[in-house]
Amino acid sequence: MKMNPFVQNATALNVELDWLFQVLDTRIKLHFEQECAYRDIFELEPPQLQDDPSNFARFVNHYGLNQAERLVFILAMAPHVRPQLLDVLFTKNSVSNRDFSEFGGRSSGSFNGFLPTAETALFLLAGNDLGQRFSYSYLFDADHVFAEHGILALERVQQGEPHLNGVLAVNREIIDLITTGKVGRPLFGADFPARRISTEMNWDDLVLEAAILEQVLEIKTWLEHGERLLNDLGLAKRIKPGYRSLFFGPPGTGKTLTAALLGKTFGRDVYRIDLSAVISKYIGETEKNLEKIFQKAELRDWILFFDEADALFGKRTKISSSHDRFANQEVSYLLQRVEDYPGVVILASNMRANLDDAFVRRFQSIIHFPMPDARERLQLWRSAFSEKTELAEKVDLKEIAGRYELSGGSIINVVRYATLMALERDELLITGADLQEGIRKEFQKEGKTA
Repeated sequence: MKMNPFVQNATALNVELDWLFQVLDTRIKLHFEQECAYRDIFELEPPQLQDDPSNFARFVNHYGLNQAERLVFILAMAPHVRPQLLDVLFTKNSVSNRDFSEFGGRSSGSFNGFLPTAETALFLLAGNDLGQRFSYSYLFDADHVFAEHGILALERVQQGEPHLNGVLAVNREIIDLITTGKVGRPLFGADFPARRISTEMNWDDLVLEAAILEQVLEIKTWLEHGERLLNDLGLAKRIKPGYRSLFFGPPGTGKTLTAALLGKTFGRDVYRIDLSAVISKYIGETEKNLEKIFQKAELRDWILFFDEADALFGKRTKISSSHDRFANQEVSYLLQRVEDYPGVVILASNMRANLDDAFVRRFQSIIHFPMPDARERLQLWRSAFSEKTELAEKVDLKEIAGRYELSGGSIINVVRYATLMALERDELLITGADLQEGIRKEFQKEGKTA
């Protein structure tokens, strides 16, 4: 019988918290030179999580947290899930009648429990050993996995205070993920320049050549079996996580719909990156904007869809100024970040040649979405109209499909226009004139004549 996800998460966290309690008890006994069964806290092995199905186990395994990192993380989590565990750190020094400064920690007016700080974490890991203390300071560096992926941070301290006096603050989304498993969707805005895309359509509505559809199915296969390939078959050491695909072809040929259908099929959110909100003229800002998306995406296993990707991942320029040098550094960073993403990333471009060759080589698949041929256009025309509307007797869809080279997206635009014109006349009959005017408007957008 499959265990309830809430029970899975609670069971895993309970075991991890029991381990923290043992480590904390051992550290205090060693610190005060009391009788103890261990000579070092690292003799207490952390719980095994290899076969654990909980979100907490997936989180630890995904980021490859070592023993010290797990201790710091579960220490930071304790006030949120078992606050009484840290009450022992409220012990007062009998000589000074004050808290033990080496324990670190804080309390607040609205929270009666002990809030661990970086000082608390270093006491737990190193005790009074100054060399060990220095060796673990990397845990709070800006390039450590905690900070780099927005997992855990130190709250700011007042000017003049030791920075290690900052409280260990766990990302609220991480807390939700490993406890209830329910993480709310972020709102589009300056702090999150991406929009969720979805579709009511199905795979039968996607009109593609059989060979192209077969390439798309490779992505479906990865989504279904990728985790098993990496973890169960032990290929994680040889194969980078994630899957990267390039969709290229004219607008309206099914690139966005395909991405949305992949998400719908596997119950994963698909987010389209708003490039106008991501790209900044200020050096370094583009990376920061994109990093906000990646940090959230990694926690939720989203499919990321970069439309008009050549704006971000275009060919690097020859260096003729300092601005060119920084722009190329920016592209290099973005390429590496996309390659390191453990989920599915889809880049869409009108032309393959617009993208940087160094990055194209890193794709697992490159899929061309061409303009539909006459047979495919006829299929698109026939499926585009509402069942409640009626075509005029003289309308010949086969003739229209053969004469006018339009993408699926353009055909939908024509149908929308023609249907609105019929409704304007207070009828449901779509005439040939309505369709011809809609086609003329679509061709006009591209500077063509119908």
